[in-house]
Amino acid sequence: MNELSMITATDLVDRYRSNTVSPVEATEAALQAIEQFQDRVNAFVLVDPDGALAVAAESERRWQQGRPLGPLDGVPMSIKDIFLTDGWPTLRGSKLIDKAGPWTEDAPAVARLRAGGAVFLGKTTTPEYAWKGVTDSPAYGATGNPWDAHHHAGGSSGGSATAVGLGMGPVSIGTDGGGSVRIPASFTGTTALKPTYGLIPMYPPSPFGTLSHAGPMTRTVADAAILLDLITGFDHRDWSAMPTPQGSFADGLGDGVEGLRIGFSADLGYGRNAPGVLAAVRDAVTVFAEAGAQVTEVDPGFADPVEAFHVLWFSGAAKVLQGHDEEFDSIDPGLRRIVETGRGFNASDYLDATAVRMAMGVTMGAFHTDYDLLITPTMPITSFGTERQAPEGWPSQLWTSWTPYTYPFNMTQQPALSVPCGFSDGLPVGLQIVGPRHADRLVLRAGQAFQDRTDWHLRLPNLITG
Repeated sequence: MNELSMITATDLVDRYRSNTVSPVEATEAALQAIEQFQDRVNAFVLVDPDGALAVAAESERRWQQGRPLGPLDGVPMSIKDIFLTDGWPTLRGSKLIDKAGPWTEDAPAVARLRAGGAVFLGKTTTPEYAWKGVTDSPAYGATGNPWDAHHHAGGSSGGSATAVGLGMGPVSIGTDGGGSVRIPASFTGTTALKPTYGLIPMYPPSPFGTLSHAGPMTRTVADAAILLDLITGFDHRDWSAMPTPQGSFADGLGDGVEGLRIGFSADLGYGRNAPGVLAAVRDAVTVFAEAGAQVTEVDPGFADPVEAFHVLWFSGAAKVLQGHDEEFDSIDPGLRRIVETGRGFNASDYLDATAVRMAMGVTMGAFHTDYDLLITPTMPITSFGTERQAPEGWPSQLWTSWTPYTYPFNMTQQPALSVPCGFSDGLPVGLQIVGPRHADRLVLRAGQAFQDRTDWHLRLPNLITG
């Protein structure tokens, strides 16, 4: 395997600057990784080698002239097939969307990356309309995990996580409406951030409303910070977009966690963890204490909001499929079931669920007056086989039943970062770092402090090591 494919975006740019590696060479390495692994893991729905190499050649000329367009100019990357991308179809894992287009518009994040000279390799897999926590669909099949191709990569941004994990471009962008960048990050041993809602503008508006975020998917926190710099900022097409941030998210990244007050909750007061996951997470928490943080074991104080989340999520799914009754049999059977449930909710149900969100926001606001950060497991389990929709013997097939620590923070719109923190039975375990709304820099700083003291993010997956 070409070693260039596993170099971080930050290191690639340093090598472009010193003229020891070119964007064309890096893009060729990423394309070789795609050729090597795509048939085994099914991470991409579209790959454009010729287009990527042409953009890489343009970037190479800019670097030679000392005029890069931005901090990721010439870095090969992928895009989840949820984001509109000029010239490429956006099919959202569904057979219902007409591939013919026309496809003439970029989503805000895609437009910013294109303007910054990023090299688009292709589009990555998603479950149909990004509705669940594993990545499979009637249109494209299942996406495998870099550590075991017969295990799920997680979802709904599973294709992006697997691509990053196997060197098919060092970075990607995904979406997260209930854990969709963090679940696959945990399952694949990669890094992903769900930022504060509105920080990354979203267009077109998601049918899942203000649960849906976009986020960077990378191997390191440093790469996530740089990618976040590029894809944040006000866009008039998003009515809820925040003002453009001042400064870089990489500023202060290495300042450490000394003196920070960190609350650690092993289960948020209602979850249950596999023993190996809990052991890895508890070991990870000691890293923060050894780095000078004040760590206290404490639950944040809210009950499992899953029923309220279901009202919000299932109603959104019903809206997605509105007008497609004649094609209902062609969609994911699990999606059909939640659509049927979602059609039964009324405005009062929706408002009651929204009230649960608001109460959670108050609770977490109070929590963060005492604690700067909250740490939890990202997932209570490791990945499971692609033939299943839930772990073997699990009491429910609903994806929310085995993702209890991710969707709450979509409801509260807080920044939440997943970093790899160990293994259980040979599969990665993720650690989730949650901050108050607008404390994205602090969350990234804590993640960097952890990665400065551990090497879990540097481990190469089994498909690479053989």
